[in-house]
Amino acid sequence: MTEVTSAKRTTRRHHHWRRDLVELAALFTAVAVADAVANMIAHGPDGPYLLVASAVALIATAAFHTWWARRHSHAPPTADTGGPGATGSGTGLAFTTTEPGASTAEGESTHPRETTLWRMRTTVRDEPGTLAALCTALARHQVDILTLQTHPLADGTVDEFLLRAPAALQAQQITREVAGAGGRSTWIERADAHDLVDTPTRLLGLATRTALDAAELPLALRQLLGRCTIHSLPTTTLGGRPAGDPVPEEGVLDETVIRLRDPHGGTITVERPYLPFTPTEFARARALVELDARLGPRIPRSQDVLTLPEGNEITVRRADRGDLAAARDMHDRCSARTLSLRYHGPVGDADRYLNHLLSPRFGRTLAVQTASGRIVALGHLLWDGDETEVALLVEDEWQHRGIGSELLGRLVTMAVEARCESVYAVTQASNTGMVAAMRGLGLPLDYQIEEGTLVITARLAAGPAPSRVPCEIPRGPSRDLPRHAPRHPRLPELPPHKRA
Repeated sequence: MTEVTSAKRTTRRHHHWRRDLVELAALFTAVAVADAVANMIAHGPDGPYLLVASAVALIATAAFHTWWARRHSHAPPTADTGGPGATGSGTGLAFTTTEPGASTAEGESTHPRETTLWRMRTTVRDEPGTLAALCTALARHQVDILTLQTHPLADGTVDEFLLRAPAALQAQQITREVAGAGGRSTWIERADAHDLVDTPTRLLGLATRTALDAAELPLALRQLLGRCTIHSLPTTTLGGRPAGDPVPEEGVLDETVIRLRDPHGGTITVERPYLPFTPTEFARARALVELDARLGPRIPRSQDVLTLPEGNEITVRRADRGDLAAARDMHDRCSARTLSLRYHGPVGDADRYLNHLLSPRFGRTLAVQTASGRIVALGHLLWDGDETEVALLVEDEWQHRGIGSELLGRLVTMAVEARCESVYAVTQASNTGMVAAMRGLGLPLDYQIEEGTLVITARLAAGPAPSRVPCEIPRGPSRDLPRHAPRHPRLPELPPHKRA
C-alpha cells in the first residue's frame, strides 16, 4: 500500500454520515426553489424579459468580478507570472530566452540584446552608501552586476566586478560613470565565459589542479591573479652562486610584485605592473603555495604505450626529478653534436641543466621509455614568464622514427589544455627537421631569425589542437624527428638568444 492510497483511505474514514445528509437536503431544497421560481416567471406576462435581464445581470457581475480580482492581484497565476506551466515554475522566478528570429504572440519578431562581459576593479571610500552609489550609476546604463568581490584596504575598499553591459557601451563610458560615482584607480578589461564561475568554485578548482600536479602551481597562480608574469628562481645558480636574497617564510607583498618561498627550493615571483596586488590576493596566492608545500612532489602517473613502425613498444609518461639519473644516462649515450645543438652551450654543462628542466616549477616534462626501462627521449613544455617554450632531445639511435613529432604534438596539446596562447621553439636556422616538425602541427607559424638562431612561434588560439596517433607512430617525413631542439632561454648562466 502506497502512502498516497493510505492517506486517501484515512481521509474517507473521517467523513461523517450527517454531513452527507445535509448536503443531499440542500440539493433537494435548491431544486425545489428553482422549480418554483421558474414556474412563476414562465407563467407571468413578463417572464421571458425577466429571464433575459437575469442572464445579462449575471454576465455583468462575472465580468466585474474578473476585472476587480486582476486589478488587486487576486487573479490566479498564469504562464506569464510564473504559475503552473510557466518557465522556471516552482522557483518563484521565470527566465525566458528568446531565440533570434522568434515571434511573439502578436507576431512581432524579437531579438536578444547583444551584451559584453567586463571585468572591472575600482577603489571606493570605506563608507556607507558608496557601493550603492556605484551600483546606481551602473544601473542607469543597464549594466548588470554578475559577481562582486571586496578587497579591504587600509584607506578604502577595492571592489572587483564582473559586469554584463550593452555592447554599445564602451569601456571609457563605464569608467567615467564609475569615477562620477566616487570610484578611483579604475581598471577594466574584457572578460570571457571562464570568469562566470563564482570565486569559491574557481578557487577550489585551482586547488584541485595544484593537488593533482605540482607543475600546475604556476598556471594556477596565473589564473588566480589574472594577466601576470610568473618566474621560478632557484636558490643558487648553475655556478653555485646565490640567485638572490632569501624570501621570508610568510612571503613579501610589494604593490605590483609578490615574492613567495618555493616549497621545492628557491623563489616564486609574480609581477603585474598594470594593477597592484591586494592583501586578499596575496593571501590566496600564499594559500596555494602552502598547499603545494604540504603535498610534496607529485606528478600524474598515467602513461601511454605506443608501437613504432618496426614493432618496438615505447612508453610515454610524465617525468620529474626522480628521473634525473636515467636522464643523465641518456646524455652519456647522446653524441656531442646532439647535445651542443640542443643546449646551445658547452657539452660538459648539459647535465647541470637537467635538474632545472625536470623541476615542475619550470613546466612539464614527457619521457619516452623503452620496454627495458631506459629513457631515450625527453620533451619539455617550459613556462617562460608569460610565454611557453617547447624543447626536445632524442637519443641518436632513436632519431628519425617519429618519436620527436609525437612528443611535440603531445606537448602542444598540453599547452592548449593550459590555455596558453602560443608556444615557441628556439633552434638553429639550418635545422630543417625542427621546422618540419613545427609545420606538421598544422598551426599558424611565425619565424624570427637573427645571427643564425631561429625562433618559431605557433599560435594556438588560431587553430585546433594537434591530433595524436594513440597506438602507432606512422613512418613518414612529416613525422620524422627533428634532430635537435632548443634550450630554455631563462635558465641561469645560459647564453641568451636575441629576439626581435
